[in-house]
Amino acid sequence: MSLKQKKPRRYIFTGKIDEFFTDVYTFGQFISRFFKSLFLPPYEFKEIVRQSYSIGVKSLPLITLTGFITGIVFTKQSRPSLSDFGATSWLPSLVTIAIIRALAPLVTGLITAGKVGSNIGAELGSMKVTEQIDAMEVSATNPFKFLVVTRVIATSIMVPLLMLYMALLALLGAFVNVHSNEQTSFVSFVENGFHSINFLDIYSSFIKTILFGFTIGIVGCYQGYNTTQGTQGVGRAANSSVVMAMFLIFIEEIIVVQIINWFRMP
Repeated sequence: MSLKQKKPRRYIFTGKIDEFFTDVYTFGQFISRFFKSLFLPPYEFKEIVRQSYSIGVKSLPLITLTGFITGIVFTKQSRPSLSDFGATSWLPSLVTIAIIRALAPLVTGLITAGKVGSNIGAELGSMKVTEQIDAMEVSATNPFKFLVVTRVIATSIMVPLLMLYMALLALLGAFVNVHSNEQTSFVSFVENGFHSINFLDIYSSFIKTILFGFTIGIVGCYQGYNTTQGTQGVGRAANSSVVMAMFLIFIEEIIVVQIINWFRMP
């Protein structure tokens, strides 16, 4: 009776490396196909508007609550450190810089990746395993254009707008905390807060969130569009969409911040 031999670990490791680079190549082809389809007719404007509504408006309650709480919590955490140096008057400026440059774009990207990314992955994944995408091809509809391009465009548009909305609410939460402790007026808070902010900070935040939105959309669509193994694959696609999008968002954050800092240097 012969025993089944196990594969050496080096072959398993090599196989995982091959699978990784194959996935990277496939993902690159998927992105290339998106840009090729972006400027070709038909242009699904109604579907883009519908997806923008689904992504933006339906995310407002979560963004509202998270943004307001983020402003309050960050202000409360920053006050003791500044109080030790007698510099609580710098609190509006510190909070505004942190929210505009880092917190608003990053938190918005992560929340959207969790809510929207998983939804896109699960939706397209269920359509894939139930052969609805194949049915669209039979009915002379371009499924890639209708399902993928519209969603990626919608996320790229709505995430920057959600970031702006969240930044305003976070600053409102910060003002509420500062006013309740130092009785600072709203005009004084705005003047002190935006004194250290320039257009480069605002532009960089919009650039980051456009990149985050594109990443969330393209990753969710890629995972859902290539789903296999039935309903089990749908759950795996939704989970992979969130994990991969969040990982890429952190990588993009590091790269963009480094590039922007080069422009800040005198």
